[in-house]
Amino acid sequence: MEAVDIRDQLLELLRAGDAESAAARIGELLPAGAADFIAEADDEARVLAFRYMNRDQAAETFELLDPGLQKSLLDLLPYRQVALILNDIAPDSRTALLEVLPPDMINKHLRLLTHNERAVALKLLGYPENSIGRLMTPDYITIRSDWSVARVFEEIRAQGAESETLSTFFVVDEQGKLIDDIKIRELLLADPGSMVPEICDSKFAFLNVSDDQEVAIEEFKKHDRVALPVIDQAGTLLGIVTFDDVMDVAEEEDTEDMQKLGAVEALEEPYMEVSVSKMIRKRAPWLLVLFVGEMFTASAMSFFENEIAKAVVLALFIPLIVSSGGNTGSQAATLIIRAMALGEVTLRDWWRIMRREIVMGLFLGLILGVLGFLRVAIWEIVGDTYGPYWLLIGFTISFSLLGVVLWGTLMGSMLPLLLKKFGADPATSSAPFIATLVDVTGLLIYLSVAAMLLSGTLL
Repeated sequence: MEAVDIRDQLLELLRAGDAESAAARIGELLPAGAADFIAEADDEARVLAFRYMNRDQAAETFELLDPGLQKSLLDLLPYRQVALILNDIAPDSRTALLEVLPPDMINKHLRLLTHNERAVALKLLGYPENSIGRLMTPDYITIRSDWSVARVFEEIRAQGAESETLSTFFVVDEQGKLIDDIKIRELLLADPGSMVPEICDSKFAFLNVSDDQEVAIEEFKKHDRVALPVIDQAGTLLGIVTFDDVMDVAEEEDTEDMQKLGAVEALEEPYMEVSVSKMIRKRAPWLLVLFVGEMFTASAMSFFENEIAKAVVLALFIPLIVSSGGNTGSQAATLIIRAMALGEVTLRDWWRIMRREIVMGLFLGLILGVLGFLRVAIWEIVGDTYGPYWLLIGFTISFSLLGVVLWGTLMGSMLPLLLKKFGADPATSSAPFIATLVDVTGLLIYLSVAAMLLSGTLL
């Protein structure tokens, strides 16, 4: 039976109050399917659905929900069920939830945890925000360096049910310092009587507990692992970070960058769950900045007011000129920001990037410049639109497009690198921001070129 059909039937059973049938239908859903149902259902159906889930399914389903929905369920679900769920979900997932709660709610829900789980939660919350320490989980299997392979398998059978991963195991010494990691394949192929050091090669990747979470993304890309160990400055193994947690961080980072590219402050919650007032606070500041920036465009035009008054035809091409520069700058900024996010370019590559963008800016400007000249020429041939000085007007448009496109390309490519140099987020050089800057400077370039080429004729 299709999962969608099961969810539709489940909703009907919940509304009808058929507890036995509803519990059976819920049991047929995988956690991902149950999470989809919870996300789409109303509050009453959500509470009923969790009531009929078994303990394991409830915890697994809750973990798959986004933090905003998890937060609302804390108030909807019965006190005892909330306590069970918070104790059962993975520590890193619990930390992500606790981070979005106000302080009074954090304290309230910390009291629901067992002594051991509370200690783990407080430890994870003690690490800086956005640090790898907030991502790590203590649920993993460690191997002592003086064990045999047979002893390792005994440990796996004893502790494996609680581990986040059974693909990689971590070797530590008597002081708990990380020595190596061993893949399950290596253990399965080893002689049961051999000792752990015999299959160790002392080549392993690790994360530092205080590093930024973006470091974890890069390390997982580099090493292609399911899990990486987390150590402190002394080399002591503190926990592990798993691939699924890093994927969540990568998605959040990409979403934040995309929002900033649109000149919006990053949203911490899903779009439909952000209140109108909060959305206005997120969007208005950048719009005000961009509005002030565009005011300089008006100032630039007033500076050349006499020239525009003498040759009104110049005003007709202002949108064409400035939009071409803004579009080119936005293109360059988007490409560079994404390349930086993927690790394809660094600050050390600034000169190579500039050289490439100068060449591309010249070629792109030449292409648009030729098209701009042809536009003037065709209109003149067809309708005698621009009079005896049409050739000068055509060259003005052509050279202005070349200059503005070249300038937009340089601005769009260099500004993200400059922001990175000073510790700011390159994504703040958003496409609208670049476009606004190039609008002002592009207008100055255009009217300056016009003043030089048309002086003594139209001007």
